[in-house]
Amino acid sequence: MDKRNDELQLTPDLFEKLDESEKNAEKITYESKTYFQDAWIRFKKNKLALAGLCFIIFMVICCIFIPIISPYTYDGQDMTNVNSGMTLQHLLGTDKFGRDILVRVMYGGRISLSVGALAAFIALIIGTVYGAISGYAGGKVDMVMMRFVDMMYSIPDMLYIILIVVVFEPSMFSILLGISISSWMGMARQVRAQVMTLKEQEFSLAAFVLGASKARILFKHLIINSMGPIIVSVTMLVPSAIFNEAFLGFLGIGVPVPQASWGTLANDARQIMMAYPLQVVWPVLAICLTMLALNFIGDGLGDALDPKKK
Repeated sequence: MDKRNDELQLTPDLFEKLDESEKNAEKITYESKTYFQDAWIRFKKNKLALAGLCFIIFMVICCIFIPIISPYTYDGQDMTNVNSGMTLQHLLGTDKFGRDILVRVMYGGRISLSVGALAAFIALIIGTVYGAISGYAGGKVDMVMMRFVDMMYSIPDMLYIILIVVVFEPSMFSILLGISISSWMGMARQVRAQVMTLKEQEFSLAAFVLGASKARILFKHLIINSMGPIIVSVTMLVPSAIFNEAFLGFLGIGVPVPQASWGTLANDARQIMMAYPLQVVWPVLAICLTMLALNFIGDGLGDALDPKKK
C-alpha cells in the first residue's frame, strides 16, 4: 500500500490547469479573407496582369496631369516650330501646326480612355439587367428577348457606330452612344447563361422558399454570384471600345477638331507619315500598349476570380 501511494504522489496531476500559451497549440490559425481579398492576392501573383494594372494607372495619371502642368495646350499653335523632332522643349516633337505632340497624345488619352470606360460601364448596366431578366424569367419572355439580341447581332457592330455618329454628328456623345449600343449584347448573353445556371442551385431555391421576392433573388443573389465573369467581360469591353473609337478617328469621323483622340492623331499624322514617321508612332504606340495592358488585366482577373483555379 505504501508503495502504491508513493507512485501516486510521483504522478503529475492530470487535471492541472494548462498555461494560456498551450491552450490552442493544436489549432491551425488561418486569417479569414473575403472573396475579393482572396482574388486580389491571387491577382498580384500574376506578374503580367500586375504590370498591366500599373501601366494603366500610370497612363491615367499622365493623361490627367501632363496637359495641366505643361506650358503648352493641346490646341496651341506655333507656326515657327512645325514638325520638329524630339527636343527638351517638346519631348515628342511638334506636329504640322507646331502643337506639342506629348500634350496632344495625353489629351487624346483622356478622350479614348473615357470613351472606353464609359462605354464598358453602360454596356455593363444594360447587358447585366437585360440578360439577368431574360435568364431568370425563362420561357416565352426569354425567347422573345434573346431573339431580339440575335437580330441585333446580325448587323455588324461598326455599322451601328458609323450610322449613329453620322446621324448625330461626330462628337464624344455620339461615339459613346454608338459603341454602347453595339457592345451590350455579348454581356447580356453571358449574364443570361450564368443566371440560368445559378437559379436552379440550392441557395436560390432556399431564398425562394423563405419568401424572398423575385427581384431580391435576382439582384441580391444571382447577379452578385455572377460578378466574377461579369467583371472579366467588362475589362475586355474597354480595349474593344478604345479600338472602335480609334478606328472612327482614323476614318475621320471621330471627335471634332481641335479636340484629339488617339485615332484622330494617327489619322492626322498619316498624311505626312513618309516624311515624319514618328508622329504616327506615338498615338499608335499608346493604343497598342493600352490595349495590351487591358488584355493582361482581363486575363489576370479571369484567373483570380475563378474559384476552380484557387
